[in-house]
Amino acid sequence: MNSLVTYQVQDNLALIGLARPPVNALGQPLREAILQACEQANADASVRAIVLYGANGLFSAGADISEFGSAASFAAPNLPDLCLRLTCLDKPLVAAIGKLALGGGLELALACGYRIGEPQTRVGLPEINLGLLPGAGGTQRLPRLIGAQAALDMMMSGAPVSAGRALELGIVDRLADSPEQLLEVACVYARELITVHAPARPAERFAKPAEGLAADFFERYRSENEPRWKSRLAPRLVFSAVEAACVLPLDQGLAREVALFKQAEASSQSEALRHVFFAEREAGKIPGIDASTALLAIGKVAVVGAGTMGGGIAMNFANVGIPVTLLERQGDALDRGLAHIRKTYGISVKRGKLSESTLEQRMALLTGTLDYADLADADLVIEAVFEKLEIKQEVFRSLDRVCKPGAILATNTSSLDVDLIAAVTSRAQDVIGLHFFSPANVMRLLEVVNARETSAQVLASTLKMGRTIGKIPVVSGVCFGFIGNRMLEPYAREAHRLVLEGATPEQVDGVLTDLDLNMGVFTMLDLAGVDVNFLVRDANRAAIAHDPSYCRLGDELYSMGRFGQKTARGFYAYEGRERRNDPDVVAAAERLAAELSVPRRAIDKQEIHDRCLFMLINEGIQLLDEGIALRASDIDLVWINGYGFPAHLGGPMHYAEQYGLDKVLAGILHYRQSLSEYGQMWFTPAPLLERLVAAGKTTIERI
Repeated sequence: MNSLVTYQVQDNLALIGLARPPVNALGQPLREAILQACEQANADASVRAIVLYGANGLFSAGADISEFGSAASFAAPNLPDLCLRLTCLDKPLVAAIGKLALGGGLELALACGYRIGEPQTRVGLPEINLGLLPGAGGTQRLPRLIGAQAALDMMMSGAPVSAGRALELGIVDRLADSPEQLLEVACVYARELITVHAPARPAERFAKPAEGLAADFFERYRSENEPRWKSRLAPRLVFSAVEAACVLPLDQGLAREVALFKQAEASSQSEALRHVFFAEREAGKIPGIDASTALLAIGKVAVVGAGTMGGGIAMNFANVGIPVTLLERQGDALDRGLAHIRKTYGISVKRGKLSESTLEQRMALLTGTLDYADLADADLVIEAVFEKLEIKQEVFRSLDRVCKPGAILATNTSSLDVDLIAAVTSRAQDVIGLHFFSPANVMRLLEVVNARETSAQVLASTLKMGRTIGKIPVVSGVCFGFIGNRMLEPYAREAHRLVLEGATPEQVDGVLTDLDLNMGVFTMLDLAGVDVNFLVRDANRAAIAHDPSYCRLGDELYSMGRFGQKTARGFYAYEGRERRNDPDVVAAAERLAAELSVPRRAIDKQEIHDRCLFMLINEGIQLLDEGIALRASDIDLVWINGYGFPAHLGGPMHYAEQYGLDKVLAGILHYRQSLSEYGQMWFTPAPLLERLVAAGKTTIERI
């Protein structure tokens, strides 16, 4: 038998184990091995039922994603044909689902007549996260098993469901008491089926998947959800496939599904999302760090500063069962911080996402203190105080005095020089930057700033911890603003300048949200705080002093006390969460333009797109050239997970590759000339961009 599967016959059962580590990805070789094994069992007169299981405990995490977009994706036997063949076997086929059956793995299980799980089993169809839809029968068989609405909800969310929920929905027929008993119980189940002369496939539970739904269900579903889908293709294709399952016979529905899958697979959006998938896996590959790098145990964490950011950081650790000590200078500030954490957890309880008992368990892991001495046994200390170098340095002097040898000392700075912070300690090798994004308990991005003397052990340990708390850690070198905020600077600079020249905040933001960014520049600045942005800019004043127009509108709003949403006035006016345009901002821009002799004119959408995005891209390419970012794909992860760049565009670097590096360079050179003195000042192409275009390269890499 093929080495990718195990095969044995016990009494009258054929046991076929998937054995392609680590997750039984259903690439062509494994598909072929499964088909051969099942045909062998089907042809063996002594075999009366078949059990398909994961030989190492895990059933299958899905298709081999590296095949998508290539001929291998549909190489024979392709997954749709394999699943179709399994449905035609004349013996009961039981899928014993250990741990995971995701995507193609669940479609394989759906092709089996019967399914059994265990308490740790999770099943789902997450293809939408790759810009795809289930293409091996999932959109047709799942609605016929659990009904159209439940199936549609699963496919649209892409989230796996638990074993208990899978049993409740009818995806699995029963559950073993433990993972260790799964195969044994699956065999017992198979023999029961033989005893009662069960058919190879039971009758469909929902032969009419839309039965019981309102006549206008699909019409209403589309109208309610299309605004949220924005320009994403995959949700629309999933919707069409499930709709087909409700109006077409199975064979026609399966053909429709394959056609829709191929349309999705060939799309630029799926290509971008697959790029993001692999980028997340590449981000953990760091020069000088490998499996042999010793990791530091992190069993106790301390956070200095119990404000919104510090509290959010602390919650990440409490969420995974790690005790946290929160340090504040004043008792009332500490009390407010702990109360805010409880309130935040309480919102999750009200929404049904957390139980009261879990809330209390997490709060019990949080301890407040006013004394640095109480941090002496912490394995990791994260400073989250005011963004001012002198204040942070003073905190690190105190930590250096009280923390145990080998403790990791991390700063949550968003822009300051981590080397200068490390320099005030006697243990620079233990100092690292951990830049959490607000709200820290929600945002997935964690910029890990590898300072000049940070040890490989500390870097490796913090990367692992980042993954433990559910973050996507991306390594950055030391520079002002690191990856994300350094790129934000020219992006925001051009947005400010465009408003001086005649655009409105709404126009600028509209161009960006039309690209499906979560929010435009000015909405983002109002949310983060016009004052916060001013203070970051002010700390870098020496680098921008040569341009008197630099973000002057932001400076003006800061001087007026218009700090954004928190003051109900910023680049926009706010009534609660309702945002509206404010003519006072346009008037301020007109006045400043006159003072600075900046000519005002009508500005079109293309210019807004090019000036904001080309400068963002150009800075990213410069960061790569300097070695601040290790890979272009790391930059994409930062902007997708920290700044709301749409994942289906692949991040700004991937977007530039699709747009054309030659067009980006030509645009920068155009504005360098057309914007006269301002253009000469700011529109300088990154040397790496020029080299890439000169070499005819279409992807962003160091050369």
